[in-house]
Amino acid sequence: MTRPLPDGEVLGLGRLCGDGARDWIRSGQPVRGLERIEARFAGEGYEPHRHDTYAIGVTIEGVQTFRYRGVSWHSLPGEVVVLHPDEIHDGGAGTAHGLRYRMLYLDPARLLEAGGSHAGLPFVPAGVVADARLSAIVASMLADLDNEIVDMALDDRMVLLADALALHAGQERAHAGTIARDAIARCCAYLTEHHEAGIGSAEMEHVSGLDRFTLARQFRRALGTSPHRYLVMRRLDRAKRLIGEGQGLADAAISSGFVDQSHMNRHFKKAFGMTPGRWAALSRSAA
Repeated sequence: MTRPLPDGEVLGLGRLCGDGARDWIRSGQPVRGLERIEARFAGEGYEPHRHDTYAIGVTIEGVQTFRYRGVSWHSLPGEVVVLHPDEIHDGGAGTAHGLRYRMLYLDPARLLEAGGSHAGLPFVPAGVVADARLSAIVASMLADLDNEIVDMALDDRMVLLADALALHAGQERAHAGTIARDAIARCCAYLTEHHEAGIGSAEMEHVSGLDRFTLARQFRRALGTSPHRYLVMRRLDRAKRLIGEGQGLADAAISSGFVDQSHMNRHFKKAFGMTPGRWAALSRSAA
């Protein structure tokens, strides 16, 4: 539930003066169609302004305050800020403890493309949304600012984001229709056979005969997961087999299609609840 604040409770711009050493903005690696940042402010960070992108972010620490569409809002950690393109807003910290947040600035054309059968751009009336699912989607897109988001992973997250925003905008989806089973089967076979290679969205469009966002939706409907996640699991299957055969972790990672051992470690732990090193040690103990 959103909580607008009475006028006058937002801290003044003067609070920021003289406190520059504590305030910063860090830009993430560029990703097609969106810009990502992390920032910290001890007072009001931005004077009233507007831009032609969506601004969608998650408050990490403190209280984020801003005036938007005639109302003063505040966002607590885990809540999602959603600002529509070309709407005037400001922003800053609502308490003396300061504010830290991450934000993505999304090209509305990209969101419209990912929206599928939604009618037009979603307009979310509230400036702050308390929705754990939406928060998790946005946080996943902002989790690693130092690296780009892999092509197919970004497609899936864009579809999830478009659907979640459409829900909060009160947009109804058209009937999903039948599942393109043959196309999904071709994709599964291709991802399994070529899992050690770098596979992008354009390649999967060619294999499936579907555009990338339709493929992401169809894949989730058919298998409950995304093409990228399916690919990662095939790589993990191979890595487990190679490690079980005695291959070193670094070599197993490269042979399975991961960038390096740490890349494999992150995905392995997310999938199996332990590092590949511990899994290897436990497997040897059972032999």
